[in-house]
Amino acid sequence: MAQITLTKIAKRFVTDGRSVDALKDVSLELTDGEFICVVGHSGCGKTTLLNILAGFLRPTAGQILVDGISREKSDVSIGVVFQEYALFPWRTALENIAFGLEMDGLAKAEARTKARHFLELVHLGDFADAYPHQLSGGMRQRVAVARALAYEPGLLLMDEPFGALDAQTRERLQSMTQEIWLATQKTIFYVTHNISEAVFLGERVVIMRPKPGHIHDIVKIDLPRPRDPLADDFVHVQRQITKALSDQG
Repeated sequence: MAQITLTKIAKRFVTDGRSVDALKDVSLELTDGEFICVVGHSGCGKTTLLNILAGFLRPTAGQILVDGISREKSDVSIGVVFQEYALFPWRTALENIAFGLEMDGLAKAEARTKARHFLELVHLGDFADAYPHQLSGGMRQRVAVARALAYEPGLLLMDEPFGALDAQTRERLQSMTQEIWLATQKTIFYVTHNISEAVFLGERVVIMRPKPGHIHDIVKIDLPRPRDPLADDFVHVQRQITKALSDQG
């Protein structure tokens, strides 16, 4: 697990002589073991912020500390789950999860034992020998989640992981994600356009606004788990966040 502190993060992109401020003065603290969701319209910098946390992009300004150490010097492991599954089509579900572990030097037998454990965690133990083309979209995404978890990351980043799935599958995977978080207490940074999903999963919901991307508000979700999306208190929080987003015009 990891505690992450972002202080005055900014990101400017320069293309063909034109500069665009994607993020400005973003300060946020993720407490150890917290599930935090980020919502906002397209262009508000959600994914840019996630990519900076992942180390795929460097901020133009600001500081990121991981457990009190600069992001560059920290040895905390980070797992990332994107909307695209990015599985090797020629490897089974088990082999997809074990591949990275083997590349990190884990013995083949040990890597596959560990991979099987995480397949069980995402309820795919019976599909260890199935190839990606034999799995549904939701099952492929579960393999992707298991692959990220197998590294036992201190920080798990999830970027619209269920956005391409049908509503029923998405709901099942939301429940699975909550179950995994409750079992592992990973620090999770979860980007989504879906407000209901954010309220269902998050302990806090960060609301971002664009031009340039910044944090407009942070809503603490004081609802007991498991959460009922039809309950009055759930709907009330959902409306509060929806209003904050629609107010930006």
